[in-house]
Amino acid sequence: MDSRSVAERVREIAEQAAIDHGVELVHAEIAGAEGHPTVRVFIDKPGGVTHDDCAAVSLQIDTVLDVEDFIHSAYTLEVSSPGLERGLYRVEDYERFAGHQARIKTRTPLNGQRNFRGRIVGVTDAEVIFEDRTSGRVRLSIDEVAKANLEIDAEEELRQGREKEALDRHLMRAGSKRKRD
Repeated sequence: MDSRSVAERVREIAEQAAIDHGVELVHAEIAGAEGHPTVRVFIDKPGGVTHDDCAAVSLQIDTVLDVEDFIHSAYTLEVSSPGLERGLYRVEDYERFAGHQARIKTRTPLNGQRNFRGRIVGVTDAEVIFEDRTSGRVRLSIDEVAKANLEIDAEEELRQGREKEALDRHLMRAGSKRKRD
């Protein structure tokens, strides 16, 4: 089986395992040296995946890979959450995360620029409409994207955290006041 067929088969196996365990397959890839590749699988679900989710999906994928035995060398299987700065791989990812901050690197330059940082505006006709911090609004062909990730705005996350803590303190005071009355 050639490397493209191996990657496609791994993705099919990972997709079925994700479906069977009620999680979303974000991405599956084979990376690393040919003599000892790493099979990476990223899964997610609303509220995030647990260690048990990863273990169950990993066990199913590992079992099928062992039975089918089409990877003809020792390999490492990794199943994990995509993380906070998750990769963007499909048109649906860009649609889902419209309005979010992201980093995009293109295969070829657009007006001399390959690295873009800013906000995903939306998607039309297999292009990402992107509000870049340097170039303003640009249209990037999804086929030209070499790598894309969400970007966490730490200051915004801290601000939201402080607001939630303040609300929690307010609710706790209101609740304890009612108990005393």
